[in-house]
Amino acid sequence: MTAGRFRRALGCAALLAGLALAAAMPVRAQAPYPNHVIKVVVGFAAGGGNDIIARIIAAKLQEDLGQPVIVENRPGAGGMLAATYVKNAPADGYTLLIGAAGAMTIIPAISVKPPYHGSRDFTPLSMVAAFPLILAVKADNPAKNVQELIAWMKANPDKSNYATSSPAFTLATELFKLKTGAPGTAIPYKSSNESILSVIAGQSLLTIADPPPTTPQVKGRLARALAVLDAKRLDDLPDVPTMTEAGVPDVNVSLWSGLFGPAHLPPDVAQRLETEVMKIMQLADVKSKFKNMATPTVGGSAADFRRTIDEQTRTWVEVGRAANVKLE
Repeated sequence: MTAGRFRRALGCAALLAGLALAAAMPVRAQAPYPNHVIKVVVGFAAGGGNDIIARIIAAKLQEDLGQPVIVENRPGAGGMLAATYVKNAPADGYTLLIGAAGAMTIIPAISVKPPYHGSRDFTPLSMVAAFPLILAVKADNPAKNVQELIAWMKANPDKSNYATSSPAFTLATELFKLKTGAPGTAIPYKSSNESILSVIAGQSLLTIADPPPTTPQVKGRLARALAVLDAKRLDDLPDVPTMTEAGVPDVNVSLWSGLFGPAHLPPDVAQRLETEVMKIMQLADVKSKFKNMATPTVGGSAADFRRTIDEQTRTWVEVGRAANVKLE
């Protein structure tokens, strides 16, 4: 045998020996989830409702999962920047999103070029909180109920306007207009707190806004709540009728916040997170913290959450088209 053939034969023998050794070695199992830091992204600034919700959930997840869970704020474009960031993140369970209804159903529904779809481009894990909206006017407004307000708006179309601070509140008010035939021009504000203050100051006729900034003004008798956009009355405002009770059915609008991952999360990771969050949202201390924000906890299943997203997206597409509301 020549030297060259001998070296080649020796190389093949070494290769075969290496393969045999590798086959005999035990396969190292992939580290179980989670094994390092988890990031929960929020599309709004620190201190806001969604930020507080994210920090409550992150703290509990950290306790339960045994890994650090941090909150990262990426505010801008009504939550769309944060959603887009998580959409493009690796689908491994280490980058999650606290997404609000406006960013996850309304913006996709009314955008000329939708940036994403709330259920197809994400893995919905659990709705964590939901709250109805409140129709409010100034305390000394002559309209004592919804029907009187509608009549006044139809008689005074040039004076009918409404304060709104996001596409969510705009579409809710446009839905009210579509169902009642009432006129009304939108006046934009930066926050729902500014919206209710503009009503109190007489700069806007009405606003449809969330409970945290609205309820204190109603209880302080600076604003009057005419209706709750839900199937049942609010515990904090038991004397305020629902829209159906006020004679305007089919105007039930709840905003919500939920936990999402990127699309195609591994099923075991998605199931683990869904189970943990559903458990967290039933804890007494978590319920108490949410109640202080006038925000009931939900903690529903991923399947229910996905259905809600799809149903609401279809509804807002129809409302946006009928009201000619488009987001460029």
